[in-house]
Amino acid sequence: MKRVQAGFTLIELMIVVAIVGILAAVAIPAYQDYTVRARVAEGFGLASEAKKMVVENAGVGSTDYGKGYNSPATDAQKVKSVGITAGTGVITVTFGTKIADGSTITLTPSAGGAALPTTGAPVTSQITWACAGTLASKFRPADCR
Repeated sequence: MKRVQAGFTLIELMIVVAIVGILAAVAIPAYQDYTVRARVAEGFGLASEAKKMVVENAGVGSTDYGKGYNSPATDAQKVKSVGITAGTGVITVTFGTKIADGSTITLTPSAGGAALPTTGAPVTSQITWACAGTLASKFRPADCR
């Protein structure tokens, strides 16, 4: 009478456990970086309203590029604040403890290759945005690295 093998051997189970451990060691840090980048994207979403306000104020020749902007309500653990510097139109997004406490992204506007005017002249050329800040580059969106 032949014996039929029932189940897995100890070596086979140990190999499977080792493979799962290696995959987890690679996947967990990548997932953590992904979740931080998703929270950073939330900050950029909140900054889109500020960008619209800067463009609108620049188009009418206002010297206060933050005029009419109300900072949105934020979750202080993710995005602490979104603000506009009145005279320059620079948008600063400050992140909270779930990302990197106090890290910032700044979006600096320029028109025609130069800073926005401070004289009150309307901007007629396209406004482009330069990205900088203290947030680690691996957490920034691709167009901001």
